[in-house]
Amino acid sequence: CSLSSGKFGTLLSGSWDTTAKVWLNDKCMMTLQGHTAAVWAVKILPEQGLMLTGSADKTIKLWKAGRCERTFTGHEDCVRGLAILSETEFLSCANDASIRRWNVNGECLQVYYGHTNYIYSISVFPQCKDFVSSGEDRSVRIWRQGECTQTIRLPAQSVWCCCVLDNGDIVVGASDGIIRVFTESLERTASPEEIQAFENELSQATISTKTGDLGDINADDLPGREHLEEPGTRDGQTRLIKDDGKVEAYQWSVSEGRWVKIGDVVGSSGATQQTSGKVLFEGKEYDFVFTIDVNENGPSYKLPYNISDDPWLTAYNFLQKNDLNSGFLDQVANFILDNTKGQTLGDTSPGFSDPFTGSGRYVPGSSSESGTLPSGDPFTGSGRYVPGSASNTVASSSGVDPFTGRGAYQSGAAKAENIYFPKKEAVTFDQANPTQILGKLKELNGSAPEEQKLTEDDLILLEKMLSVTCNTLTETPTALQLQTLWKVINWPEDIVFPALDILRLSIRHPSVNENFCSEKDGIQFCGHLLKFLYPEGKQANQLLALRTLSNCFASQSGQRLMMSQRDSIMSQAIEMKLCSNKNIHIALATLTLNYAACLHKINNIEGKAQCLSVISTVMEVVQDLEAIFRLLVALGTILSDDTNDVQLAKSLGVDSQIKKYVSVSEPAKVNECCRLVLNML
Repeated sequence: CSLSSGKFGTLLSGSWDTTAKVWLNDKCMMTLQGHTAAVWAVKILPEQGLMLTGSADKTIKLWKAGRCERTFTGHEDCVRGLAILSETEFLSCANDASIRRWNVNGECLQVYYGHTNYIYSISVFPQCKDFVSSGEDRSVRIWRQGECTQTIRLPAQSVWCCCVLDNGDIVVGASDGIIRVFTESLERTASPEEIQAFENELSQATISTKTGDLGDINADDLPGREHLEEPGTRDGQTRLIKDDGKVEAYQWSVSEGRWVKIGDVVGSSGATQQTSGKVLFEGKEYDFVFTIDVNENGPSYKLPYNISDDPWLTAYNFLQKNDLNSGFLDQVANFILDNTKGQTLGDTSPGFSDPFTGSGRYVPGSSSESGTLPSGDPFTGSGRYVPGSASNTVASSSGVDPFTGRGAYQSGAAKAENIYFPKKEAVTFDQANPTQILGKLKELNGSAPEEQKLTEDDLILLEKMLSVTCNTLTETPTALQLQTLWKVINWPEDIVFPALDILRLSIRHPSVNENFCSEKDGIQFCGHLLKFLYPEGKQANQLLALRTLSNCFASQSGQRLMMSQRDSIMSQAIEMKLCSNKNIHIALATLTLNYAACLHKINNIEGKAQCLSVISTVMEVVQDLEAIFRLLVALGTILSDDTNDVQLAKSLGVDSQIKKYVSVSEPAKVNECCRLVLNML
């Protein structure tokens, strides 16, 4: 449906299948999903990594590093075109016959009306904010300083596209299969013969009043040819005359100082109360458009209304739009009722729903979570057990591995060679205190629903399983132990966290990994973990679910499951980026790093693109340096030996994101890793 180009050879395409795709060197690097109808318009903003899509679902979406950052609403019909004004502003046009100017923060700065039918295309003049548009009303319109200053008619109903060239010329493509170029330059102006041929073609065209472009026409009231003796008042002004029983349309040309015939008018208006019962106002049809005089000496206001609308809601919106006193609400609503003879369609009762936002969108006090994980037990306050607390810190000694705290890492060697990436093995969360975990599990067992309570035998089974999985790989957990573990991880959310901690440790064992991550049960298992990764969830559960997903990479069965469910896992996990808990950020970064390690072994372009997108997005909000370090290692692993991924990372603006970490002195591994990645970029 649409195509746009950006830096480093990046292309963005929109499609009927509701998606947009990012391309590099003829390869699809990522897919943007979120619209619910065809994507008609796409643009890449000057800032690296920012992309815009406009859709038949009436919305515009702003994407950053492959993630939807903001949705713009305001158009009443399909969005057909986009144009970039600056790094922070853009234009959109739509089937609602309006053009809107937006900033990237989501604010609609201005709405332009002039077209009387669908607007298909929009393009900006170089070095300024003036623009040109084209649409279904046979016209190309030039807008300067927010006003339509010129209308160019074409001998074709649909003007599909327009484009402003670097020299200011306007190229137009229309439904008659002809491309035309319009210019202000005398040097490039067509020959008199070509101009006359165009005017002849234009004068022979027929204009249907059903387009609404010419308003409500009564041929008996139209003046004759003498009406053309008076000069026009502005370029593009249209006049209708009646000549020999025919209605002809003329347009005033300032440059030539004359009226130019643009066609014969045929048919009857499809946008008037006399014919279809509809009135066109600001590009949209209404059953009524009233003129409201609020006070005798003040200006009058237009109030559009459809009989399916709620009179009081319409009155409220009218007063808000025109900054009028809300004390007029009843008066305006009763005016609507009186002048529509009480016509209504459907049930306008608001019931229990908010009449402006819809039902059930906001319930005060519905969320009471503090958003922080206390240092003690987050549920009982006992302070005896904090999930995964033993692995929250990483030793700072120069003789330990930067991830696990064990001795395979010497910081002195880091300056001489790259010991950080590519990372080829999974990073897992191993440290724990089994005694405290089991103690908390037994304590909360009393709060479990009766049918889910563990027996003494069940507790013994889990204790043995934890001992086996933490201390040896040769002994295999029994089927009964695995069944008991599955039972307990299905406890209610407020008490399930010690069970998730047992799962986090057990999933590293090959037989447990194979059982839970098998082709038969893996999808159900994965879905169960993802249920904990929603923004309003318990942070203890979020942390342990992320750590469990990371530990799934410890064996091949888990790796296969994680890769097969990559889209759903990464899409859900990235929601945790806004959480304020640094341990959750470290777990999210570790999950991303493990995906990078897996993707380094295979040539999965879309997977690598998604991983780069996640790294870029998370790095924007995460501040903990351990999480940043793991993201840097993930980035270096993805970029190793792959020039396509290097180019994509540049297009996402990753290089500018990580430069600030060059100045970090402690921990030194962040500085060192950052410099190594920048050298690759």
